[in-house]
Formats: sequence, structure tokens, C-alpha cells
Amino acid sequence: MALALYRKYRPATFAEVVGQEHVTAPLMNAVDGGRINHAYLFSGPRGCGKTSSARILARSLNCEQGPTSTPCGVCGSCIALAPDGPGSIDVMEIDAASHGGVDDARDLREKAFFAPVHSRYKVYIVDEAHMVSSQGFNALLKVVEEPPEFLVFVFATTEPEKVLPTIRSRTHHYPFRLVPPSTLRGLLEKTCAAEGVTVEPTVFPLVVRAGGGSVRDSLSILDQLLAGAGPEGVTYRSAVGLLGVTDEALLDEAVDALAASDAPGVFQAVDRVVEAGHDPRRFATDLLDRLRDLIVLDAVPEAGGNGLLDSPPDRLDVMSRQAQALGAATLSRLADTVHEGLTEMRGTTAPRLLLELVCARMLLPGVDGSATATLQRLERLERRMSIAGEHAGRPEAAAVPAPVREPARPAPAQAPPAP
Repeated sequence: MALALYRKYRPATFAEVVGQEHVTAPLMNAVDGGRINHAYLFSGPRGCGKTSSARILARSLNCEQGPTSTPCGVCGSCIALAPDGPGSIDVMEIDAASHGGVDDARDLREKAFFAPVHSRYKVYIVDEAHMVSSQGFNALLKVVEEPPEFLVFVFATTEPEKVLPTIRSRTHHYPFRLVPPSTLRGLLEKTCAAEGVTVEPTVFPLVVRAGGGSVRDSLSILDQLLAGAGPEGVTYRSAVGLLGVTDEALLDEAVDALAASDAPGVFQAVDRVVEAGHDPRRFATDLLDRLRDLIVLDAVPEAGGNGLLDSPPDRLDVMSRQAQALGAATLSRLADTVHEGLTEMRGTTAPRLLLELVCARMLLPGVDGSATATLQRLERLERRMSIAGEHAGRPEAAAVPAPVREPARPAPAQAPPAP
């Protein structure tokens, strides 16, 4: 059985933790300086390195060369606490989701005062700490407040506000964050190189967006793509089909039709989405993401070069033309309309109908009396006037002036003949 990528490439030292330098740097300084606290609280979104950092902290504290922020990796404790190691009897990881009752807390409290068997510190890693009941936290309060010198608690949670305030106030709180897209893409490229699998560059933005800033989720998605890769590697088409995202060509078709006020083109795009078996909600979400990119590109033309957009140059050229064709006010109004439509689609039994209604509202800006719609109409008039002005300024388009004819003058009256 193949080992999952997020387990295979789990960090073994603080230096290997990705995108959490604001947490790992203070922890390394504290360990190297001997300023070790008796309780820590690691909070943040799922899959960002909380539990891995807790294990690394336990490994750093119990290294025979330490405590040190750079475990040697060769001593008995480091080998036992390595990501693929057998574990140590002195480092216990507890899942509070299934062991968060008061009886579990009392059992932990009784065992906590026993000295470590082989290591320098006895470390309790309480995962999903927000699942511990109030009675369980109250049972732990005394040992967390006044633990023996060899005891260290590490609480890991995605919801720190649910941890009992009396417990939270006795810990050093380190908030973990979602990993930026550029950092996450670098990790994915490095992982693919280590696995020896070819991946098209256009696949990485899809994985980064689907991962949502979570390292574990992104590696799990990449693992699925690599598992089903053929001899040619992971292609954009296979990734789009497996992840269920909307093809860029279909989004281009819809955006171009909106820019041209082409109602048949917009509804044909919706029909293609449904006929292909895609979820209309996902199409609306991807369309909103595209409109966001166009808004950023319209406001910051060099967004592709400074990291605001992760797209190849040819895609940036296409999106730049789309942003210019629509304008800032139109893009803002379309994004608001799609966002409202997504809210209406939650729980609906007819998502296609609502998607078509959203498209109809986007195609009829005149029914909206908001300031954004007014700006959109003004932008359309300005673009039409500028186009008309360009055509009028061309020599071949200029009208040839008609020859001016002088009005016919009446003949002078002749005097009657003399009698």
C-alpha cells in the first residue's frame, strides 16, 4: 500500500514546516534559549501544521543533544519520534474528539505525575482540544496550572475560543495560518519533482485553489492526481475532470458572451455545463473566481508579475482583454450578482433554474437602479462613443463633402420696349 503524500513528506524539524515562520521562529528561539513553557496552545485551520509542530516540539525537547531546535535525528529519542518512527512512551498523543470526557481527563491527571521513563520531558499532545468538555478541562486545571518540572502540555485546536479561558490563559498561544498560494505551489512542485511525475503547470493553480491554503488538503488532492496519472503525467484536462472544476475555455466563453451582451452565448454555456454533468453551483463559484481575477487585473494591470494572480502569461493576456472589454463597474456588478445567486442556490432543488436567472440578471443591467448599474451603463456609452470616434477619425471612414452649389439667382428684369 502506498503511503499518503502528506504522511510521506511530514516535516521532521521546525525548518521543514511550510508557511508558518511566524510560529516556528519564536519556538526555535525559546527552545534554544531554554525558555520552555509548561503548556502551549496551537490554533489554526486544519492541515496547516499544528499537530506536526507539536510532535517536532516534543522531539526537540527530548533530543539527547538538546533541548535544541535542530534535533540530531540519530539518537534514540529522535528516531522514536521521527515522522515514521515507532513513537515514545513519554510522548502521548490524545484525540480529544473521542477522549474528551471527565473520566479521560482524570485518568490523564493521575498518570501525568509519573516521571518520564526514557526522556527528559513527558509531553502530552491533546489534539482537537476544543472537544474536551468543561468538566474535563476543570479536572485538568490544577495539573496545567502547577505541573511537575518534567511535564509539558501541547493543545492543538481549530477553535481556540472553545477552549476554557482558565486553561487558555495558562498557555503560550501560537496561531497558525493558511499557507499563501505561492508558497503552496512551490511545495507542490518540489513534491512532484521528488515523486518523478510530470505535471502540467496549469494544474498547480487548480490544486492550490482546491486546497484552500491547507498543506494537508493540497497534498491529498495532488496524491489523488498522481495516483491516476498516465504515462504522460498529470494533464490539465484530467485534473479538471477529476476535481470537477470548470474548464477555462467554458469560462472564457461565458465571460466573452457577457461582455458582448450575447444572451444566446451565455445560456449555451450554461447548457454545456449541465450537459457535461457539472454542478451549476460549482460553475457559479468558478465564474465568481474569474470575475475576481478580472477585477484585480483591471485595477492592477501588472498583477501577474507581483504574485496577485497565479496564471501563465497567455492566460493573463486573455483576461486583460476581458477586463478591458467589461470595465470596473460592470465587473463589480456582475460579481455582486453572482455572489447573490450563490447565496440563493444553497439548498435549492433547481440549481440550473437559479443559475439561468442569475445569467438573465447579468444580461439586463437596465432593470437595476443601483449606482453600480448606472456606472456600468455610462461605461458602455463611453466605450461606444470612443469606438465611434475612432471610426470617424479614419480617412476612409470620413465622409466626402458634397460640392457646394450657389443658389440660382433670378434673371434681371428687362425694361418694356418703348412705344
